[in-house]
Amino acid sequence: MRKLKLQVQMTIDGFVSGPNRELDWMWIPGGRDEAGFRKVIELADSCDTILLGRNMTREFIDHWESVVDNQPDSPEQPLAQLMVNMRKIVFSRTQTDIKGRNLEVENGDLATVVQALKKEHGKDIMVYGGANFASSLISLNFVDEYYIFVNPVAIGKGLSIFKEQKIMKLESSNAYKHGKVLNKYLPV
Repeated sequence: MRKLKLQVQMTIDGFVSGPNRELDWMWIPGGRDEAGFRKVIELADSCDTILLGRNMTREFIDHWESVVDNQPDSPEQPLAQLMVNMRKIVFSRTQTDIKGRNLEVENGDLATVVQALKKEHGKDIMVYGGANFASSLISLNFVDEYYIFVNPVAIGKGLSIFKEQKIMKLESSNAYKHGKVLNKYLPV
């Protein structure tokens, strides 16, 4: 059975975005850490399907397709190619058609669809968000591996993906340049 992996950026005070979905805290001074970026590519490459909530889809699709189409010299190009070429399934209760390469919209029952996807043959499945969508998957106990990039910043208030107590086992922890730490957790 395929694993469902959740990869998120988080503040040290446990938020995945600001109260108005701000993400400006993710870009801390000092530039990108190459080792951390390679890890993100490695995680993406272990999967062949991305699940997304509708709220974050437009920005996600537009960003990665723009990098592929308009920024051939971008250092993000290897990750952008993966993001654009991978199968993407957007879960929405309101929309039936969202434009994007290798993108399909799913309006069915989340639990039923995710259980069926996990039984398909192939590589693992990656979830990047948004916050409410990730919360739904966490509440349903569908996440097999949590990859939480903890950023060295506190924002005081924002959106959390955890709505109830979850006990997890720390599988690994890696510190990166500029203070980011990647913690891999497994559900207990």
